[in-house]
Amino acid sequence: MAQSYDIVIRGGTVLDGAGGEPFEADVAVQGGVIREVGRVAGSGREEIDARGKIVTPGFVDIHTHYDGQVTWEHRLMPSSNHGVTTVVMGNCGVGFAPAKPDQRELLIKLMEGVEDIPDVVMAEGVPWNWETFPEYLDALEARHSDIDFAAQLPHSPLRVYVMGERGAGMEVPTEADLAEMRRLTTEAVKAGAVGVSTSRNLAHRFRDGRPAPSVETEEREVLALAEGLRDARTGVFQILSSAVVSHEAQFDLIRRVAETAQRPVSFTFLDSEPDPNKAGYMLKQLKIAQAQGLQIRGQTFPRPPAVLMGLEVAFHPFALNPSFQKIADLPLAEKVAAMRDPEFRRQLLSEKPESPNPHFMFIVSEQKLLFPLGDPPNYNPSRGDSIGAIAERTGRDPLEVAYDALLQRDGHELLYRPLTNMRGDRFEDSAKSLLGQPGTVLGLGDGGAHYSSICDAAYPTYFLEYWVRDATPDRKIELPQAIKLLCHDPAVAVGFLDRGLVREGMKADLNVIDLDRLHVHAPRVTYDLPAGGHRLSQDAEGYCATLVSGQITYREGEATGALPGRLVRGQQPEPV
Repeated sequence: MAQSYDIVIRGGTVLDGAGGEPFEADVAVQGGVIREVGRVAGSGREEIDARGKIVTPGFVDIHTHYDGQVTWEHRLMPSSNHGVTTVVMGNCGVGFAPAKPDQRELLIKLMEGVEDIPDVVMAEGVPWNWETFPEYLDALEARHSDIDFAAQLPHSPLRVYVMGERGAGMEVPTEADLAEMRRLTTEAVKAGAVGVSTSRNLAHRFRDGRPAPSVETEEREVLALAEGLRDARTGVFQILSSAVVSHEAQFDLIRRVAETAQRPVSFTFLDSEPDPNKAGYMLKQLKIAQAQGLQIRGQTFPRPPAVLMGLEVAFHPFALNPSFQKIADLPLAEKVAAMRDPEFRRQLLSEKPESPNPHFMFIVSEQKLLFPLGDPPNYNPSRGDSIGAIAERTGRDPLEVAYDALLQRDGHELLYRPLTNMRGDRFEDSAKSLLGQPGTVLGLGDGGAHYSSICDAAYPTYFLEYWVRDATPDRKIELPQAIKLLCHDPAVAVGFLDRGLVREGMKADLNVIDLDRLHVHAPRVTYDLPAGGHRLSQDAEGYCATLVSGQITYREGEATGALPGRLVRGQQPEPV
């Protein structure tokens, strides 16, 4: 008698996630696990016709910030509607645990500044039914989502939890402080944190300009976290390096963390125009580290990470000008009407931005590399299409060109401000030099953060469109390799060996994709956060079905209401 299954996916072209050649097969799912791959004789209670489509493992994004969103929402968009089935949060040393009651407001202000989440959203949305990190994990375990989620212990809250006001004030820790941070790191990882994270990047600041607590800490404090990881004998270490030291010094610290922790380490790895030798140096050092048995990986991205600017979102070239601040909270139509007034225009164009936060000033000050995004979104424009280039061709001030662009589509227009990974005329050279290189891993979606300034979490759809299906021969990545970069490689990087492959016994996280129809739409502003807050959302076409633990969570881009996603506690062994 033929076996009966929960779901059978029929006749699709299977990409196994390990980089193997595509093959036509059925995939049978039972009890949240892939039970059979091949010619399945049995029937499913539900069957999916995948003929002419590809069947892949669910995508894994190891760099997100859903730490808050997962406590108030059940859908982790914009990752879950782009084929992602597992995310790792708690990156860059920021998050919401551990936290004593009198430290909660500080962490809200920190996330507001570093990750651009409005404080009113967090004040209303985060339940704070925890203090320690193990208690935070227990609170997360009660949450149901449309995808799986794992948490890392973030350095900044840990420092403040141990040192109080001294930690927030950047005082040097005592030996007792370091010992306690080490102990709590071990405790968190043993309780189920997938690892620990820190940031040393000066762009990470409170809104008032103060650096995040982790940013200016001494090396010995970072190594105390690494020692805690070593004591736990499991977990990973994630680090965002300082941009004000040489790339040699950056990698030296990363290496010392790996040697101290004796655990895998990953770091944000993007190409840099001001430091053109960085990428080549880092790739060389990654190969050397691998040969020496150190598990160091650079987290890369398939396009320039970018701030999106517009009248509905946090930033644009006039957002910090005094006159705009007076109208910033008006409804969009009223803002547009004010900006179309000739006298207001003259006044706004005459002003300079004002902010105590140097990173915000940096963001709004660039016009030469500011582009209309368009729909479909163009993430690799020619430099000749920039606001600065248009201004030069037409003999106008770049700010005037930007002003007019912001008023297009009745103020709904978005402008694209690449931040890094933008070497070459069309920015392709940066990603092309990093994607798939030994020691690199694809990630950096940043979902759950930068609600009104960045929308990078849709990168899997863009990656499959731009670098695979529609790629010119000089940039093309073959489909088996692309799926491996999205699935197996990031899963292995954080020790999730139970997913990322279409193989019998593996967790049934799967995508059925019509590659011909795959398309990422331009981001749009939605007003659906707690306290009426707004965020950038991004839709996709071509995802016929997404499965998490054997349950269909999305059909044709629409959520089914199924919430099989759960907390992933620590690293997961490969099924026997």
